[in-house]
Formats: sequence, structure tokens, C-alpha cells
Amino acid sequence: MTGRVISVALFGLVGAAILVSLGVWQLQRLAWKEAVLAEIDARIEAAAVSLPAALDRERDRYLPVEVTGMFAGDPARVLVSVQGSGPGYRLITPFQMENRVILVDRGFLAEGVDVEMPQGEVTVTGNLHWPDEVDGFTPAPDLARNIWYARDVDALADQLGAEPILIVTRSLSVPDAPVTPLPVTSEGIANNHLGYAVQWFGLALVWLGMTAFLLWRITRRTA
Repeated sequence: MTGRVISVALFGLVGAAILVSLGVWQLQRLAWKEAVLAEIDARIEAAAVSLPAALDRERDRYLPVEVTGMFAGDPARVLVSVQGSGPGYRLITPFQMENRVILVDRGFLAEGVDVEMPQGEVTVTGNLHWPDEVDGFTPAPDLARNIWYARDVDALADQLGAEPILIVTRSLSVPDAPVTPLPVTSEGIANNHLGYAVQWFGLALVWLGMTAFLLWRITRRTA
């Protein structure tokens, strides 16, 4: 019976060690993810620069830019819900610069509210972004009602006659109320590693508890 006790104890300790190691790995991933988020935050909040002539979606994601031009065309409305404000739309509007047309996400407009487009020369300060919001469950846009269900930059650019370049507004040089800017932040980037670590450590404790109970049962039968 001693051999059985030893084998059960070893099995329990090895299993617990594996679970603990997975928890430690998640803590390491947490530290890595927090460093990534800190880098993204620093990039988002950096001083704005002129829009580069050539862009790379990975290299220039979140790049702060400042551009001057005119809004040129009706906006596409992307369905969104904002906590405390209810349902509404992001207004994605073509923006005519001196030698190119890009897209500007002006921000949130509550459902049922109308707004006039800013006229004349406007300076937009914001961040470049190519949101990854489209998946297999995203409905196709309702073009007849001008309702989109995700910021599909390529499709929006085709529809609005612009380059697939999106600036998410932080501020405009002219009033745009009742539109409320929804600036780029890192809040929507998933960081669940702490929760996963707690789960692995919790499983390790359960594993050790079950092992201790099994050893108690074995020793009790041999007493």
C-alpha cells in the first residue's frame, strides 16, 4: 500500500506543479501585455505629426496626426452603443485634403439626432486606425438606409470614394456638436491574463486538495 501512496502523492505533486507553472506563465504574459499597452498608450498620446505620404497599417496604427482640409460628402453611419448615451452612430466622413481624400471618424451621434456637417476649412487632430471589427457574424451594410455594422475601412473607402485611411478624431478646429468624439484608446484591447493566472492557481489548489483527500482515504483503509 505504501507504493500506492507514493504514486498518488507523486501524481498529485506533478499535476499541481504543471498547473502552477501555467499560472506563472500567465503572469509573465500579463507583464508582457501591460508593457504592450503602455507602449500603445504612449504612442496614442504622442504629439501629432503631418499625415505621411506612404502608410503601413501595422507600423502607423495609432499614429497621432493633424490634417487640414474640408469635409466632402455625406457620412456613413456605423451603428454603435455608448455607455450612458444609448444607441447611435459613428459618423465616417470623406475628408478632402489638398491632394487626397481620406476618411475621418468624427465621433458619436445619438440615434434620432440630426447634425450639419462642418463647412469650410477644418483641422482634424486624431489617430490613424484600421479597426479589426469585421468577422463572420458581421452583417453586410444596409446601404439603402446608410447603416454599417462595423468600421470596415476598405469597404467604407470604396463606398465613399476615399483612400483606405481612417483618422479617429480627438478634436476639430470648428464646433461639431452634437457629435461627440470617441478617441482611440487601449481600453478595448483584451488583457485577461490575470484572470487566467488566478484560474490556474485555483485549479492547482483544487488538485492538491483532491490529492490530499485521496491519500487520506487510502491511509484510512490501511489503518
